[in-house]
Amino acid sequence: MAAWIVTAVFVLSNSATPLYVRWQDAIGFSSATLTAIFASYILGLLLTLLVAGQLSDRYGRRPVLIPGLAAAIVACLLFAGAHSVPMLIAARFLSGVAVGVVVSAGMAAVVDLGGPDRKRQAALVASIAMVLGAGLGPLIAGSLALAMERPVVPTFAVELVVLLTALVAVLILPLKHRGARTDAGWHPHLPAVPRANHRHLHLGIAVFGPGITATSFVLALGPSLLSRLLGVTSPLIAGGMACAMFLTATGVQFAARQLSVRTIFLCGATATILSMGGITLAVASSNAAVLIVAALLAGSGQGLGQLGGLTLIGLHVPGNHRAEANAVLNIGGYVPAGLMPVGTGIAIDQAGLSLGATLFAAALACIAGLGGLTVIRNLGTD
Repeated sequence: MAAWIVTAVFVLSNSATPLYVRWQDAIGFSSATLTAIFASYILGLLLTLLVAGQLSDRYGRRPVLIPGLAAAIVACLLFAGAHSVPMLIAARFLSGVAVGVVVSAGMAAVVDLGGPDRKRQAALVASIAMVLGAGLGPLIAGSLALAMERPVVPTFAVELVVLLTALVAVLILPLKHRGARTDAGWHPHLPAVPRANHRHLHLGIAVFGPGITATSFVLALGPSLLSRLLGVTSPLIAGGMACAMFLTATGVQFAARQLSVRTIFLCGATATILSMGGITLAVASSNAAVLIVAALLAGSGQGLGQLGGLTLIGLHVPGNHRAEANAVLNIGGYVPAGLMPVGTGIAIDQAGLSLGATLFAAALACIAGLGGLTVIRNLGTD
């Protein structure tokens, strides 16, 4: 049930993906504005990650999760009534706040409830809950957009019900306090982990960062690539592509769960590199099928990087630092995931969709390759 809280918020995080093209046509804004709207989500998430993990480790999971779900509900209502760019930015910002809460406190709660003997299995469940929700959101929105002339309100009405069930779960779960409130000298600080765990976080970020940047690009600009470059305008295809990307991220984690963390990381880095090659080929050949394959590979890269990172945290980071470690991992992933697509959106407005997407793919492939080399040099068969 703790995993459902994570899934519910991630359904919201990507529900807007198939609807951006509609909002872009109705309101009228550029690719740079579109990526700025997406970046407001990253900003909300990063600001939340600075404090949510440490507050959760100190005061418990529930007191942090409840405000996070409240932010998600407000974001849902803003999306339902959005008729301007500022409303979309506010909705995306608050959904980022909610995601920041669940990737730190929510995913730590999943591992807490798994117990000391099932840390690796609990890390798998937490990771799958995230990518499953991320995939269901665009599928629901894309299906409703295909079936209805005005799908926005029905989409977020469904999501509101999902979020309310997650709020009930937070209230009834036996979430144990994991902190040390008696420490009178405590004060808020930048997220950190014990020095002995720095290596584990660096390795996780080296692979998870490029992977989630690849999926962020597909979410932010994939629908524009489909419609403007490849001539595919169906919202179901755009939503289905995003859903398939995250369902692939789910499936590869099940397939890789018995592998060593080193092998998981190397497979993740390879998948991200191949994904960027696929995006370059799709743009050059105007082939939608190749773009969809590239999206699936991007999902594999994120899923494997995330699984490896969370597994190292679950196995090696003490419980009273676990939420903070989750925050550090996600900050390391979401900083490039926010900056690179925004830069690409600006490049697209200046140089065109084809050149901007190709430059993004080449840069990220190089970064993913460096991440793979970092794993080869610094991690044995953990």
